[in-house]
Amino acid sequence: MRFTELNLFGVYVAPISVMLLAAWVMLVGLRRIGTHFGLLRDIWHPALFTFSVYTIVLSFLVLLVAR
Repeated sequence: MRFTELNLFGVYVAPISVMLLAAWVMLVGLRRIGTHFGLLRDIWHPALFTFSVYTIVLSFLVLLVAR
């Protein structure tokens, strides 16, 4: 398991920040799918559910990169 900094246009960026951004993009897609099918309407606390899904997606990405 080795995480190294990424060089983006001369600026070194921590790999977790790239994973945070990728997880957010995936979450936006999942929220649109959930909104389209009306799944978020049945959730007791949509913001807490969205944060939980974001945490799950981010954990999945970290484990996938660490592999």
